[in-house]
Amino acid sequence: MKVPKTLQQAIQYFADYENCRQFMIAMRWEDGVVRCPACNSDKVSYLEKAKLYFCPNKHPRQKFSLKVGTVFEDSPIGLDKWLPVTWMLSNCKNGISSYEIARAMGITQKSAWFMLHRVREAMRVTHTGKFGFGGPIESDEAFIGPNPQKMHKDRRAKIQARDGFKKGNLIGKTAVHGMLDRELRQVRAKVLPNIKRETLQSEILKNVTPFARIYTDEAGCYDGLSRNYVHKIVNHSQEYVRGQVHTQGIENFWSLLKRTLRGTYIAVEPFHLDQYLSEQVFRYNNRATKNNPLTDYDRFMLAASQITGKRLTYAELTGKVGETEV
Repeated sequence: MKVPKTLQQAIQYFADYENCRQFMIAMRWEDGVVRCPACNSDKVSYLEKAKLYFCPNKHPRQKFSLKVGTVFEDSPIGLDKWLPVTWMLSNCKNGISSYEIARAMGITQKSAWFMLHRVREAMRVTHTGKFGFGGPIESDEAFIGPNPQKMHKDRRAKIQARDGFKKGNLIGKTAVHGMLDRELRQVRAKVLPNIKRETLQSEILKNVTPFARIYTDEAGCYDGLSRNYVHKIVNHSQEYVRGQVHTQGIENFWSLLKRTLRGTYIAVEPFHLDQYLSEQVFRYNNRATKNNPLTDYDRFMLAASQITGKRLTYAELTGKVGETEV
């Protein structure tokens, strides 16, 4: 198969349904044999006119499409649009607006917004191993939200009452914690309810092996970290770099994230912020480097390889029900 290398080539390639079909089969089944998602039988036949597969075994859903069992399930939008959108979100450094997707694909903005969130769900990775077996770890926190100085005083007072009368620049903002492993050049980031010492250090203990080197700023939430780690501090009121001790790497990630949120997505609800974090973490961890020269196609293939076994319904996305089990 001649693989597409650019977005233009990807759109042309996936405009042919047969290419989409063969691609989805290759992504979902390593041996290239289509299996029924209900009973796992490989005795299925392809209904060419309906573009569906039929399983002869007796169960409720004998007919199924290649979207079943993926984040694309139950979507009336064709694979000729789903796959280019996955390509764009995987490779656009500052993200891509749902309005832009709506114009480019000829769909509604609401559908485009839902599509992008489903692709972000595919990008989300559950981390199992720990950082800290090689190089040092940078740890830092950030606050995402509106600028309180630009709020109307009534709105500011309402948010203060809701959030427990926060003061200063933290009004209406959501706490996010991130860690960068310099050796692996990988980032992990997560929305936290607060940045109290117990909450933040619990996340570090879950993700970093004991006795690793950790570099942080002078925030009080890191007090006592030296009991489990080799903890070095850079005081930002005096300096930003002291030899190898700095947090410039993770702050670069925050810069990319905030540029995306302010420039492309404009307004992100705290409820959805974890999804946008997953998107930015995916692109950052799979960026092209001298030692790992990934291409746009490589990032697209990685995102496409993660679509199976995940599901996100509109009710879940809008907070009306819990997560769907696939």
